[in-house]
Amino acid sequence: MLGLKLPTDPRWVEIVETNIPEILTDHAYCEQKATTNAMYIVINFPEYTELVSDMIDLAQEELQHFKMVHDIIKKRGLVLGRERKDPYAGDIYAFMRKGHIRKYVLIDRLLFSALIEARSCERFRLLSEQISDPELKEFYRELMISEATHYTTFINYARKYSEGEDIDKRWQEFLAYEATVISKYGDNATMHG
Repeated sequence: MLGLKLPTDPRWVEIVETNIPEILTDHAYCEQKATTNAMYIVINFPEYTELVSDMIDLAQEELQHFKMVHDIIKKRGLVLGRERKDPYAGDIYAFMRKGHIRKYVLIDRLLFSALIEARSCERFRLLSEQISDPELKEFYRELMISEATHYTTFINYARKYSEGEDIDKRWQEFLAYEATVISKYGDNATMHG
């Protein structure tokens, strides 16, 4: 369903299990960035009323996910660390079209968002199936479903606002580019690392 060209090496879960505090902090900030991304769309594309409404709902949901991760951090006697950069997301961002043609900026922002959600969904699936921690296994199973819904939301809006652009072709370009990017990652206890 997700179309990712290069799956995550399952050994990534072993790396995650060696540093649960790190993955939880990184995950929390991924949720914060997803909230910010949804609000970026609201602020920069306010003329798309239906999109704005759905992005407000999505931002609230992502913020709730941040709280859920933070609650797990507190429950375990840990402290939320400082924000981490996400080099993977930065690499994908570099592929987006920039400039003054709003249609392209919107479509690429939506596809960028769908791709981040797709990779997160795939990683959450791995965690839900392979992590030994029962609480985190269940937590990531629940979030995997949410991420899949977000992925679909972004893809559907890209199609809706395509104005004749071949979205499937552009999506395949994103997927091919992402495969080259993700091949550099997978050896850190971070969501996309």
